[in-house]
Amino acid sequence: MKQNAERLLVFGFVGTMLFFALLFFILPHQRFSELENRYLQGAPRLTWDDVLSKKYAEEVERFVTDHFPFRDKWLWLKSATEKGRLQQENNDIYQGKDGYLFDKFTEPDNTKVQQDINAVKQFAYKHPKVNMTFLLAPTSIGLYPERLPWLAPTYPQKKVNQLIEGQLHNDLTFINGFDFLEPHATETIYYRTDHHWTTYGAYLAYVAYAKQMGWEPLSQSDFLIKNVSNSFLGSYHTRSQFTNVTPDQIQAYIPRKQVKTEMYIADSNQTFTTMYDTSFLKKKDQYSYFLGGVHALMKLTTKLDPQQIEQQKLLVIKDSYAHNVIPFLTNHIPEIHVIDLRYYNGNITQYMNENGIEDVLLLFNTTTFVEDTAISKINK
Repeated sequence: MKQNAERLLVFGFVGTMLFFALLFFILPHQRFSELENRYLQGAPRLTWDDVLSKKYAEEVERFVTDHFPFRDKWLWLKSATEKGRLQQENNDIYQGKDGYLFDKFTEPDNTKVQQDINAVKQFAYKHPKVNMTFLLAPTSIGLYPERLPWLAPTYPQKKVNQLIEGQLHNDLTFINGFDFLEPHATETIYYRTDHHWTTYGAYLAYVAYAKQMGWEPLSQSDFLIKNVSNSFLGSYHTRSQFTNVTPDQIQAYIPRKQVKTEMYIADSNQTFTTMYDTSFLKKKDQYSYFLGGVHALMKLTTKLDPQQIEQQKLLVIKDSYAHNVIPFLTNHIPEIHVIDLRYYNGNITQYMNENGIEDVLLLFNTTTFVEDTAISKINK
């Protein structure tokens, strides 16, 4: 009797694994997860370099995890279970003070961080005549560790930013986000429910970059500041599913002295006459109101008064923290090229040469820079 029960258990386990394996290959794989509000890992490419560097194995693991059958349902079940246990952490999201949700940040892999730093160093070395700036922004957990739940473990992002700055400041211009954000820490510079900074946080980044470049930044009074949403529940809320969370507001800074910007999306070969896609304000991913979300390659062309022009061209290599910063830059630069390394697979050096790029802004948040593998593609 005992042997029959053990056999049944083994056959049941193996059958379940085979069933889910079959579903994995049969069911369509999504590119974007509405529940997690992020793009999922695509099918990895098999190359000797990626195999030897273990990158292929890591991408395979992420691919299987991201596309596991009924992943959204499992995440919801996990969230519901942990909420029932009254936990202050759910799916690696902490429920902090003052209504803030925080993504868990642990000590990064030093080897990977060093590889990322070396990739940026090599990129700067390859372009000695290019005016290159690296702006590294902390996420909310980096600026507000005191708002975490009691005894919640975290690693100081300030220490990470200082390490990166210490190794890069001789190779390019480095702007540490802590320097211009900390004086405004009591203001609303991050969304409470999302991993991005607010439009005001982006404005502070724009001011810091403008001053570094020797420009006169526009003051807040030069913009009409309006709320475009009062119902934004961002990526942290989506992952955690915490209840009784107050939605965030999304603001748009519209220049009082209007400028016309055309936005060309190379991915879809489409041109738009606005940098804001209001259709996203009716969806879960409201932050994609800025620039219409994530794209591999974009070009923004603005008709500026010659007296407004500070430089002719700029290439922005970025993560999504740049999306609400770039509209500010269009008030000074008539031609802005935008590359997201997570989705762009072209040769950046060749692109710069073909388009006469002499100024580059690398803009990343600390978490993306130390965790995402895409930065290695910068020297492709």
